[in-house]
Amino acid sequence: MARLPDWGRDDLPAPPPFNVRNMFRMIGPGAILLAASIGGGEWMVGPNISVKYGVGILWIATVGIVLQVMLNLEAIRYTLYTGEPALSGIMRLRPSATFWACFYVFATVAQLGIPALAKGSAQVIYTALYGVAAADKEPTLLVITYAVMAGTILLLMFGGTIERMLEIASWAMIVYIFLFLIFVNIFYVPAAHSWETFKGFLSFGYLPRDATGRIPADIDLLLLASLAATAGSGGIGNLSISNWIRDKGFGMGGKVGAIPSVFGGTQVTLSHVGKVFPVTSENLSRWRNWWQYVVADQVWLWALGCFVGMFLNVNMATAIVPEGTKLANEEVGVFQAQYLAEHYWRALWILGLLNGFWILFSTHLGNTDIMVRTVTDVLWVSHAGSRWFKNLSAGKLYYILLFAFSAYGALIMPLGSAIGLFKVLAAIAGMVLVPAALQMLIINTTMLPPEIRPAWWRRIGLALCATFYAVVSIVTLADVMKKTLKW
Repeated sequence: MARLPDWGRDDLPAPPPFNVRNMFRMIGPGAILLAASIGGGEWMVGPNISVKYGVGILWIATVGIVLQVMLNLEAIRYTLYTGEPALSGIMRLRPSATFWACFYVFATVAQLGIPALAKGSAQVIYTALYGVAAADKEPTLLVITYAVMAGTILLLMFGGTIERMLEIASWAMIVYIFLFLIFVNIFYVPAAHSWETFKGFLSFGYLPRDATGRIPADIDLLLLASLAATAGSGGIGNLSISNWIRDKGFGMGGKVGAIPSVFGGTQVTLSHVGKVFPVTSENLSRWRNWWQYVVADQVWLWALGCFVGMFLNVNMATAIVPEGTKLANEEVGVFQAQYLAEHYWRALWILGLLNGFWILFSTHLGNTDIMVRTVTDVLWVSHAGSRWFKNLSAGKLYYILLFAFSAYGALIMPLGSAIGLFKVLAAIAGMVLVPAALQMLIINTTMLPPEIRPAWWRRIGLALCATFYAVVSIVTLADVMKKTLKW
């Protein structure tokens, strides 16, 4: 298909009056993305990189989160107006819908087809069962990993709409994670250390130096790039927030439908094409009210949650693990739980590992849905006219892809460690952010009515997002090639 069908037309649904009660009832897509965002970046990358190079390096996380929330908001802007996910807008760009469908299906599978966090979750379970010194763990670890993946499939089969199930599960995991981290940080981390960690997020331009004042030759640039990408969501996840916004019924998403789950969602349908509203004073007033909910969901829930989640995890790690300690990337979280149990309270061993499990599993769950949902929506829109798709619901397509991608993930799982697989995932995520930010800039300044197009400073934010991740990707790729080819 070279061109997507024209949008339908309808009035913008009115949101409930904006107040605190309705705000907590309406927000939820941000909770899903937050649960998917607080994962390997916070449990493995952030703590490890801060122990290696000092908390001053956390300014990279600040830049990443700020730039990514600006991209999230612009992806949502398109969905509020059309009811379509952001990738549908991208498929309306030249050269064709087919070209961009193929590009983003490939990018999605390349980034998220590696279930690195399933293996990370399994490592936490393995440590809880067998301890940190167990030998020849790989066969058992793989079995646990496959069990984690099977549990993910079961969770995604319930809830009416998949977005609703994810929302409930995400809130539950977020509550445990933050309660544990707040408890440990208040009672076991000195206030002076917390202040130093906080300042690290504002130490813009800091880079580690050796005794001669030079940047260490063996600095892990791929790990730094992983922090830049995964401090927020990274890549496809930033675009997929618009899919959950649609399924939640925000804006014109309420006129389009949602992807149903297997159990409890048989009456939910999903349109192949979106609808836009005429620019009237009433619709613009409703638009402003919807935008209040969007800001609450993305700025005050997702972005602030990413900052706090990274701060609490890193603050706890750096208070416990001496700076410069050489640990395997996967061991930082385990070291924390072991230290807390030995020095303060034995129950913190299990509580700490459980915290790590929920952090990693929530991200694996979110990433799985992001991958399957993205490919489902791309195929659902780009092949709307095909005979095969006319006899297939969006829900059935989702679950066919879920089982297919899970089988693919099971095959490649033995190829690397959790952190090794995760760094590959993060590097691809950073690369995806470059075209995504530029395309949302083009879409929202050309396809949307002037009255709801982004302000000038938001446009600059998208340009900076593309520039920042382009530089990070180029420098990282050059470093990897240099080390691999020994230039």
